[in-house]
Amino acid sequence: MKDLAALALDTARSKGASYADIRVCRYHNQYIVGRDDRIEAVADTEDLGFGVRAVADGAWGFASSYRVEKEEIQRIASLAVDVAKASARILKNRVELAAEPAHRDHWQSPIQKNPFKIPTDRTIDLILAINKEMLKVEGIKVATCFFNFNSVWKLFASTDGSMIEQDLIYVYPNATAVAVGAGDSQTRSIQIPPEQKGYELIDSVNWIERARQAAEEAVRKLKAKEGVTGTKDLILMPSHLCLTIHESIGHATELDRALGWEAGYAGTTFVTRDKLGTLKYGSPLMNIVGDKLLPNALGTAGYDDDGVKARSFPIIKDGLFVGYQTTRELARFVGEKESKGCAYADSWSSFPIQRMPNIWLQPGEKPLSPDELVADTKDGLLFDGTGSFSIDHQRYNFQFGGDAIWEVKNGKLGDMVKNVAYQSKTTDFWGSLDAVCSKDHWENWGVFGCGKGEPMQTARMGHGSAPSRFRRVNIISAGGKI
Repeated sequence: MKDLAALALDTARSKGASYADIRVCRYHNQYIVGRDDRIEAVADTEDLGFGVRAVADGAWGFASSYRVEKEEIQRIASLAVDVAKASARILKNRVELAAEPAHRDHWQSPIQKNPFKIPTDRTIDLILAINKEMLKVEGIKVATCFFNFNSVWKLFASTDGSMIEQDLIYVYPNATAVAVGAGDSQTRSIQIPPEQKGYELIDSVNWIERARQAAEEAVRKLKAKEGVTGTKDLILMPSHLCLTIHESIGHATELDRALGWEAGYAGTTFVTRDKLGTLKYGSPLMNIVGDKLLPNALGTAGYDDDGVKARSFPIIKDGLFVGYQTTRELARFVGEKESKGCAYADSWSSFPIQRMPNIWLQPGEKPLSPDELVADTKDGLLFDGTGSFSIDHQRYNFQFGGDAIWEVKNGKLGDMVKNVAYQSKTTDFWGSLDAVCSKDHWENWGVFGCGKGEPMQTARMGHGSAPSRFRRVNIISAGGKI
């Protein structure tokens, strides 16, 4: 493979490329889903191919193929240069790549048990046992469970001298109980975050205990009272706050959106370049980090798809917006000489675009537990898990529901409520942040299939946090009888 990669680069250079790179990728995906007492699908797929990028006459060209053979490598590399030269005829901005040292390295996910070497029957038996336990709870009509295992092998080589090999493995478990009765239905999922781990993630969970708990809470949601609208304090658990971070910070601070390069899929952003270093994004307790170094997080890797070594960088510091996510191509548009390492392609047949890395909220510096946070809250709601959401094309106005919601009254956790969501503007919401629990309560969650670009690409990224409180946020009806 390394010889073929070198051949691609030599071919691109001989055809007039000033820069070229190649990614050879193999993907292995296993997906097992069960509903009630049966297995509905078992899929085990593999995919291999390569893509070549080339810069010629100041423009990008790209071509790809599933045939990883000498003659095809040469043909595709030549085609990528031809595409670049054709694109140069309508060029608006010449491609200028930020400098990056040559890297020759191998990086792999720190797993203990390869999920693809675990007998499928073992996983099937566990899925059926989880569903069986949820169905034991009176009121549960449907139980679903799936386990998704992904393996990605990449070889990246560039004319800058890099030759990088990476082995990545991801595990995504999900189980949901559906309660039905009195003309209503409610769901509750087992709250286990997807991570970059092996089968040890599956083995670390008491699935039977968690299945019964989720089923019982689904029934409690069915019988819960309708929530009250108005303004309330919010305590958001990491399992919920991950999506709010993703939508209101992650996408909003992507530089390609600020430049107007990304608009067709979910819009641009209110965080325009004039706001860099000046926008008060939130309260002084708001410290947001972007990185690809966080252990076991979904967006962690040794290098991005530009061949940039993984790093960590501030996005928001003490409430002030201080940094965009960038790639080698984008860095110069904000006067930076180095990339933040945020290039990613979801396939060998996809052109790498700017994708968010792990983006997470730093924990509070003072000791603070979730119980203490509840005890300090007089009139609020506690949100656990993600629910429905909506955000405008500028990433500014939004609303979020939750998987399970409890009242907080006079310092105590009360009854469950249903059919409510919170609504705010991004800067108002983060400006109301007044408490973040300490590092002992920080959890690493994330998003497994975020879409961006046209044609759409999907990506994974981590969004960790500790339980956090937001003061006097607007609560609205999310359906039901309010």
